[in-house]
Amino acid sequence: MRDAERRGLDLVEVAPNATPPVCRIMDYGKYKYQQRKRAKESKKHQHTVSVKEVKYRPKIDKHDFDFKTNRVREFLSEGSKVKVTIMFRGRELAHPEFGRDILAKVVEASKDLTQEEVNTAGARLEGRNMSILLSPSAKTLQSRPAAQSKPEDSPEA
Repeated sequence: MRDAERRGLDLVEVAPNATPPVCRIMDYGKYKYQQRKRAKESKKHQHTVSVKEVKYRPKIDKHDFDFKTNRVREFLSEGSKVKVTIMFRGRELAHPEFGRDILAKVVEASKDLTQEEVNTAGARLEGRNMSILLSPSAKTLQSRPAAQSKPEDSPEA
């Protein structure tokens, strides 16, 4: 303890249960600061996968279908998972095969960006919605452009 005081540092107990207890002379404030800094840096490099949802209707027009499918492709290329949902209204629910046809077209249009062969027969019908989840392939995630860093705001003279 005298040696730590003489150096102007802290005596930190590293392993209290060891025999004899292990202590270390260090600047504890600096140590805690570096730990926070490392944790913040590791958070910066994390990528959180978000699930985007695109909703279709069984009687969708060709232009609307193309537009929404382009959005699905865009989300997949960004690295997000995409939940494709077909919403049924009224008597449309009597013909779920129309919804499966649309899901099959969406899967076909985005198969180069998805993880594996997606079986549209496995689409879940929950209430009045039929949905399927598309995941981006590893190849898509690797070819994704690196995140653009924001330019530093420089003070104007």
